[in-house]
Amino acid sequence: MNNLDDLAFSRALVALFKNVVFKEEEQEHWEIITKKKNDIEDYVSKIGLTLIVDEMDGYCYLKQRSYGEGEEAIPRLVPRHALSYPVSLLLVLLRKQLLEFDSTTGDQRLIVTKQQIAERMSIFLKDTTNEAKLVADIDKHIERVEKMGFLRRLRGSEDRFEVQRILRSFVNGEWLNNFNERLEMYQHYANGGKLKEGE
Repeated sequence: MNNLDDLAFSRALVALFKNVVFKEEEQEHWEIITKKKNDIEDYVSKIGLTLIVDEMDGYCYLKQRSYGEGEEAIPRLVPRHALSYPVSLLLVLLRKQLLEFDSTTGDQRLIVTKQQIAERMSIFLKDTTNEAKLVADIDKHIERVEKMGFLRRLRGSEDRFEVQRILRSFVNGEWLNNFNERLEMYQHYANGGKLKEGE
């Protein structure tokens, strides 16, 4: 590689270390990552990471490598963050909506509005007389999920979002199997019950 190629490769790597890279938004980085996939895999494996590339949906990201029994694990580079109850709820609801969307339509893009999100979430949030606070809180949860890369605000719009398909990778089969149990738990919480420790 010449100096320009080295620079482009380095920039693509930095983009990967910072966040998810979407083909539609970062075409230049995407092309380098898919072209140099093996080189990147070799590079990141030395620090305990795995490159995940979904060419069909057009995204890639770095994931902490899983270790088998007897393998010596490298210390985690990507920290784990505990998700709050409302953020977990929002992710589950969006994943469920994406699942329903994919089974009933041939469209590729699921677009949701802030109002639709609020209506779905409010069923599972505790009743409050302070409507303004509820709306402000839901806005914060939406912003958090947007920063995580699972929602993308449509250009020129304040309240319309595209649900990013990387959500399917994050909310995996284990989450899907627990949909009903989780939603029942959230409904119980909304009706004044307590969440069990660890939920």
